[in-house]
Amino acid sequence: MRAAVMYGAGDVRVEDRPDPKIVRPTDAVVRVVASCVCGSDLWPYASMPATGTGRPMGHEFLGVIEETGTDVTTLTAGELVVAPFTYSDNTCDYCTKGLHISCRNGGRYGFDGVDGGQGEAVRVPYADGTLVRLPVAADSALIPSLLALSDVMTTGHHGAVTAGVGRGDTVLVIGDGAVGLCAVLAAKRLGAERIVLAGRHQTRTSLGRDFGATDVVAERGEEGITRIRELTGGVGKAIEAVGTRTAFDTALGAVLDGGTVSRLGVPQYAQVALDPAEFMRNVTLTGGASPARAYIPQLLPDVLDGTIVPGLVFSETFPLDRTPDAYRAMADRRALKALIRPRPVTPRSRDLRAPRTVTWPVIRSGNNSDTTAGPSSHLDSRPDDRTLVLNQT
Repeated sequence: MRAAVMYGAGDVRVEDRPDPKIVRPTDAVVRVVASCVCGSDLWPYASMPATGTGRPMGHEFLGVIEETGTDVTTLTAGELVVAPFTYSDNTCDYCTKGLHISCRNGGRYGFDGVDGGQGEAVRVPYADGTLVRLPVAADSALIPSLLALSDVMTTGHHGAVTAGVGRGDTVLVIGDGAVGLCAVLAAKRLGAERIVLAGRHQTRTSLGRDFGATDVVAERGEEGITRIRELTGGVGKAIEAVGTRTAFDTALGAVLDGGTVSRLGVPQYAQVALDPAEFMRNVTLTGGASPARAYIPQLLPDVLDGTIVPGLVFSETFPLDRTPDAYRAMADRRALKALIRPRPVTPRSRDLRAPRTVTWPVIRSGNNSDTTAGPSSHLDSRPDDRTLVLNQT
């Protein structure tokens, strides 16, 4: 099969790799329909030391089950499934508490002999406990939003949940990347009345407003904190979706005493300033890696009926062999989030659950008139209309 492998900073290659096979009776082999590049993939893309062996990349994917091990009882070949960004058995003490990210038998894609998601197929350990069946066809217009449940939407939701967002709250979301935008969507879904989005990329913050942001603050650092406090008087809940020390300091500076800061961005720093003055403020620090497997069943109905459309964060689509271009587009901020299609999907059955009118961006750009279902190929073009009627016949 073909799959993406990272050999060092800025060095992603698509190459031939062994086809996945069942290794343990609890495994399944999934033929990938769609995957994507995660913002967290950009950290090794910027700093990974060169290696001769390479690292299979990608942890967000959905696809069709091709084969199952003898102990897999809840899934069958031919079913469409979405994979949370880590695998888990769904039976250990952590999983039963809803903390699948800490599964005692779990792990990460691309490590320990498990394939990465940016390829044509993946061997998924603990298939019964990991994969979630999707009641739509593989050519459904909902595929991008369903793919978002693998990580980016469930991570944004995790930030809103751990921050304790509820009806009537004022919430700050720091970061206009895909996770930050999904955190806005999640906060709105949970009833937040006012949502301040801290970001400075107009196309992204425009989507943030569509997702529910009521205010946008482009300033950074102390200037940003001052502006947020001018607008709100301080916020009760802050979601930090960047991972830098500056973003964390902004969250801490904008939150009210007794408030909560949820950290979603993978931290690129080792220490934070929590001196005695901060200690006296009784601010709660929470967040961390999302237990995506626990959240997918909660969010899936809202994706299926169109209540939320997190797939709008995918701004450009690449064929698998152009995955290196997808990394470059995201690293250069020409793409918000890049969706990867290993191969065109041949319609085989009609999607009976998906709505026929789906919210999706129609982009008008200079020399690209494609307005078919799926992500736009130009992030910097301004969406004129976000409703597209699709014929599913």
